[in-house]
Amino acid sequence: MNELQAIVQALAEQRSPASSVLATLVMVEGSSYRQPGARLLVAADGTRIGSVSGGCLEEDVIERARSVRESGRAQLATYDTTSENDLVWGVGLGCHGVVRVLIERVTARPAWSEVLAGNLSKGLATPIEVVWQAGEPSALGTRLGSGKTGGKGIFCEIVPPPPRLVIFGAGDDARPLVRLASELGWRIAVADPRPAFASARRFPEADTVVSSPADQLVARANPGEDDLAVVMTHHYVHDVPILRDLLARPLAYLGLLGPRRRAERILGDLSANPGARARLHAPAGLDLGGDTPAEVALSMIAEMRAVLAGRDARSLRERTQPIHSGQ
Repeated sequence: MNELQAIVQALAEQRSPASSVLATLVMVEGSSYRQPGARLLVAADGTRIGSVSGGCLEEDVIERARSVRESGRAQLATYDTTSENDLVWGVGLGCHGVVRVLIERVTARPAWSEVLAGNLSKGLATPIEVVWQAGEPSALGTRLGSGKTGGKGIFCEIVPPPPRLVIFGAGDDARPLVRLASELGWRIAVADPRPAFASARRFPEADTVVSSPADQLVARANPGEDDLAVVMTHHYVHDVPILRDLLARPLAYLGLLGPRRRAERILGDLSANPGARARLHAPAGLDLGGDTPAEVALSMIAEMRAVLAGRDARSLRERTQPIHSGQ
């Protein structure tokens, strides 16, 4: 579950009449460990979910949160780490940037969190508009929509739906892949022609688990153009019809687990054209040097994430551009 999903769930489950405090990173100038949209929820019982920095600003944010909870008045905190000595907070942040964090009181089950929870579960993108007054911020709150307001500062964020990963193959090596994707907050479907393997008991983190003959499986799982799909049944007779049907669909990512020679044989049997071959990540995953199921799952997840972000998965020390856009 990702940060925003965890915060929304915590607000939905909160039973205490006392208010939580939500800190939202709304502006970055220069470099910052986290980007606008990062959030930290400080629940009424002291529980913390999320973060707005690498851990260096949280102590001050939490201290301010106490004041916001008591007064009900929002604060717009500014943290300047552009000093060459970078000793503003006594920890040497090293970020060389200015960040602004809106800290506001939120009641249990606020209306925007319920709408957002429903939209995330349905895979819908939701605009969130956070409004504050420059100079003396007021608790105008977080709300859905994109209408004009009288606020002097507006941070508008489009919350993308979590990626959907469809795994064709329910063997034991699919289980760490499901767990890693679940940790990222992705929606997950597991599909396999073998009912004994495709069971909710084996994949409790999956949103859906389906089983049907291989030549019907893609239609049952129904991956869309924004979805990720990987084929890993380890049975040639299953992989061929599954991959045939997947190659006919536009997908964000399509991978096939297994040796390159095996992939070439399947593509040859399917008489796949060069365009289809270019779309297929086979063998699936990045070259991380691992061979255990968990390590292979990590390499596949890393490749999928790079594809979603439009990155080439090189080492960050070799990247000549800023890590985050806008820096």
